[in-house]
Amino acid sequence: MRKWILTWILPTLLYSSCFHIICLVGTISLACNDMTPEQMAANVNCSSPERHTRSYDYMEGGDIRVRRLFCRTQWYLRIDKRGKVKGTQEMKNNYNIMEIRTVEVGIVAIKGVESEYFLAMNKEGKLYAKKECNEDCNFKELILENHYNTYASAKWTHSGREMFVALNQKGVPVKGKKTKKEQKTAHFLPMAIT
Repeated sequence: MRKWILTWILPTLLYSSCFHIICLVGTISLACNDMTPEQMAANVNCSSPERHTRSYDYMEGGDIRVRRLFCRTQWYLRIDKRGKVKGTQEMKNNYNIMEIRTVEVGIVAIKGVESEYFLAMNKEGKLYAKKECNEDCNFKELILENHYNTYASAKWTHSGREMFVALNQKGVPVKGKKTKKEQKTAHFLPMAIT
């Protein structure tokens, strides 16, 4: 007799607790139907004003990385004390140490640490160096799938095409008009200073 009472009471208890849960869920969904999508999102804390948003402040005018820019053509980018831009194969040359300063998200300025010249590109795509940083010194930094970076002028284009910082097989800067993102002359590996 006890066995029969337990098997008869247990399902009844389960059904009543399930009924309460269904009623609770129904009440919540009815309450949410009266809310706007913004209120519903805030209610589940997806976009509430108190939620921390991702901040890119560190990338705007403050983030500085000190690197050697090693081109896939086996040359380091160098800005000498007279402001001449070219490549060098000497790894321990102080003129190939660069400060890569973030100007805004995706835009950097490159400065020679020893020479104190900024890398710049004119509207013809010629690389040169200047003491004062201006729009010619801004480059769009793009990280490629092969882990190399490209640096395209943020101001100048040639017939709608981007112009890239590039060093040829002899370490000579290539005019931006003749460069493409896919060329290995425009691929640079930012190497940490050790």
